[in-house]
Amino acid sequence: MDRKLLLLSFFAFSSSLVSCVSTQQQIELTNKSSVALTEKAISIKRDKLKSPPATGAFPVLLTQNGDTVTTQIDDLNGDKNWEELFFVTNLPANGKQTLKLTWVDTKPTYVARTNVRFGKRTSATTPVLPKTSDTTYANQLPKSPGYGYQPYQTDGPSWENDKVGFRHYFDGRNAKDLFGKRVSYMAPETVGISTFGAVEDNYHVMADWGRDIMAVGNSAGIGGLALMIKDSLYRLGVTVNDSVNNVQSTSFNILTEGPVRSVMHLKYNNWKPDGTTRSYTVEENPAIWPGMYAYQNTARILGLKGDEHLLIGMNNLDRTDPVKEINVDDKWVVLLTHDRETYNKDWILGLALILPKDTYQGHIEAPTSGRLAQGYFAKMKVRDNQPVTYYAVGGWELSNEAFKNSASFQKYVEDLTRQLTAVVEVQVK
Repeated sequence: MDRKLLLLSFFAFSSSLVSCVSTQQQIELTNKSSVALTEKAISIKRDKLKSPPATGAFPVLLTQNGDTVTTQIDDLNGDKNWEELFFVTNLPANGKQTLKLTWVDTKPTYVARTNVRFGKRTSATTPVLPKTSDTTYANQLPKSPGYGYQPYQTDGPSWENDKVGFRHYFDGRNAKDLFGKRVSYMAPETVGISTFGAVEDNYHVMADWGRDIMAVGNSAGIGGLALMIKDSLYRLGVTVNDSVNNVQSTSFNILTEGPVRSVMHLKYNNWKPDGTTRSYTVEENPAIWPGMYAYQNTARILGLKGDEHLLIGMNNLDRTDPVKEINVDDKWVVLLTHDRETYNKDWILGLALILPKDTYQGHIEAPTSGRLAQGYFAKMKVRDNQPVTYYAVGGWELSNEAFKNSASFQKYVEDLTRQLTAVVEVQVK
């Protein structure tokens, strides 16, 4: 080979190698707690990472043993550019982990461990089609004049991980229900749809993956929202028998749906609590990642006057077990029940809320009947348009045999609280 050509080839290769190496980084994770962490959620902002070597390249994380860590990149603000690298990992107590970040041209494929399911039909005779967003208005309830049918698959969006599933009643009720799971894989996309594409309640019977197990009634469900104005309780939305909503419009969209995290956004515009002249805007962001019998929610209210409390609910249709209030490490409060909050009281279902202690103001019990009933509520101090983040837990005895025992379920929730709130220091080098 010509010497000049050889030198040019060498310098081209060297330049390519330097470019490749310059975009590689190490991510060092340090568990600052004395708790061993299992599938701990880690989020790293994009601006902490070096620019990829090419437009459209995807980050890949490798362990020191060369194993690939399942990751995803998330665009949470809808600007078509991703802002966060997200993954879950295990860390020993007070231990460290070093990961290598590289870039690839083709988006990696990973096994899905979270999922969102949302579908709608536009008439009583047209099939359900998948959607990623929707807006519903006050006169579009299933019992509104001229409407008269349930448009939504499973009454609204459902979301799940490898342990448990949940659903939100987008038809004006705004309660949050629970799907018990018996498998780690994702439930079929056809849950709630007949073979002809119609909305069908086919999830209250046992399937291989599990079933809807929780009885909700007129409660807000597990982690659902309500409001206390002075000493009065107000339902966000209406009941199944109403024909006009007290929320002018409600919007839903999927912010991200990936192998290790799914996040949704719900917004309630111009909510006028029954019998008041007030108007509020409420937003919430349910999120789920693998490994926990729970989901995270972040809620905020705009339009507060100063005499309100945000209420976070857990249903209480079985009054056998009174709610327990448990302090965890002086930073969190757990509200917990362990009884048969299931259809026909067939199974044990432990429920819990994990709440920040600095905004927790105690709990109340709702009436046994009425528009907002049969539930416990955490009273949360809330400031106008300021977020409150909490976790809602559901432990079905057929998902985990340990949940049959009250002490075992309580231990799980306390351990989960410490897992979720443990601090991991992230250094990108």
